[in-house]
Amino acid sequence: MHGEKIMNERKYEMPKPEEISAILAAVSKQIPDLVKGILDAFFSPQAAADIGKAVAAFYKNLKEGGIPEQQALAMTKDYLGTITKWSEALKGMGGMKWERKSSHED
Repeated sequence: MHGEKIMNERKYEMPKPEEISAILAAVSKQIPDLVKGILDAFFSPQAAADIGKAVAAFYKNLKEGGIPEQQALAMTKDYLGTITKWSEALKGMGGMKWERKSSHED
């Protein structure tokens, strides 16, 4: 019962709708730059070189760890496939519109 009383007591006040709106407006202006930064991290020439090195190191570590050739190749393909899927998902996010709809567009 004591736990119920603590859960029902608020330690803070809920922000007003205008405050929430202002916060969301500020955050929505920052999201495109965040997405661009993430995309640049995956699609720059340096990122491509880093991914190549990471895949090569992954394969090398598997081989040095005693994984048979065919299994190491399959695991490396899966590893690269995972990186590719993530980069494609991020690329798709880059095309999203991050604009707030006005109340007139319902």
